Amino acid sequence: MQFSVPQFIEFESKIVGPLTIRQFAFIAVPFLVSFALFFVLILPVWILVAALLLSVGAAFAFVKIAGRPLYKVALYALKYFWQPRLFLWRTPIVRQQTVALPSIQRRRQQLKDIVPDFSKVGKLWQDITTSKEPIPKREKRAPQKSIGDIQEQYQVFRRITGEKEVARRVDYR
Repeated sequence: MQFSVPQFIEFESKIVGPLTIRQFAFIAVPFLVSFALFFVLILPVWILVAALLLSVGAAFAFVKIAGRPLYKVALYALKYFWQPRLFLWRTPIVRQQTVALPSIQRRRQQLKDIVPDFSKVGKLWQDITTSKEPIPKREKRAPQKSIGDIQEQYQVFRRITGEKEVARRVDYR
C-alpha cells in the first residue's frame, strides 16, 4: 500500500483571493481598528494613525526577512528584549552524604553472603586462554590419538543416476 507524502508543508493555501488567512488577518485587523478610530479621532490624527496601522499590517503580511515573516522576527525581537540576558556559569556544588542505617548494613552483609565472588573470574579466564596445561579439576585433557590410530574411512554411496561410487569420509570433530 502506498501513501502520498505531502511535499510542500510550509506552503499556505490561498483562501481569501490572492491572500492566505494569516495575510488577510494582518490586513483586516488594522483596517477594522482604523475604521473604529475614524469615529473617535479628528480627521488629521486619524489619517496618521490609520496610515501607520495599515502600513504595519501590510508589512506583517508581506515582508520577509531572511526567509522569515516580519511578524516572527518582531516576536523574536520582543522576546530577546523582554527576557533577561545575564547568564552565569557556576560549577555545581555536589555534596554526597552516605547514611548507613543498621538495617541497610545487615542487608548488604546478607547480599555479600549470597552473591558469589566474581573477582577471580578474570584470572581464571586468563589462565584458560593462555596456559598450555589444563587447570586441575576444571578441564579434562582431550584423548590424543596417534597417526596410526586414525584410519581413513571410505563410504559407498549411490548417485542419482544409480551408479555406485566410493568416497573418503571426513569427520570434522
